Amino acid sequence: MGYTMRIQKSLLTLALTLASAPLLAHNLTVGNTVPKVDVPSHGEIVIDQGDTAYVFWSSEKMLGKVRVIQAIAGRSSSKEMNAPLMSAITAAKFPEEQYQTTTVINQDDALWGTGGFVKSSAESSKEEFPWSSMVLDEEGAVANTWGLQEESSAIIVLDKQGKVLFVKEGSLNDSEIKQVIEMISASL
Repeated sequence: MGYTMRIQKSLLTLALTLASAPLLAHNLTVGNTVPKVDVPSHGEIVIDQGDTAYVFWSSEKMLGKVRVIQAIAGRSSSKEMNAPLMSAITAAKFPEEQYQTTTVINQDDALWGTGGFVKSSAESSKEEFPWSSMVLDEEGAVANTWGLQEESSAIIVLDKQGKVLFVKEGSLNDSEIKQVIEMISASL
């Protein structure tokens, strides 16, 4: 076999290996903490005397409570992916002093021209669910730091010490929703 033929065969083998390898969609590991990330632009949405404002947000603010992080692209299809889990969490009525949902919306992963709609929708959601933590990430810092998929939804469950108990990108099935609800209950 000639030199050129061996190179071509090696390249084909490499291409097939890479194509069949499972893709790591994120860099979050069960048992570890999430990589530290700050969102200075826009940040956490707060309601102050009826007015909406934004404050600096850091992943380090998530200690002390069991938490479900819903990290979503700024698209309605991404929000809908795990709406059944969010409904199950609301129905479970976990105690606010021990549990909190944090929704991180990646405004940088929105359809072109819809950034203003994403922002107003996030503000409306905060008004509807004032006990939830809502973070509008204008530049996609969380998705970039955590290696999250575009146009998707990630669900991350943290214990009170900030350790990852569960992580999945995409829609959770019924069994996974039940698992997350039981995991939250057991960790309170």
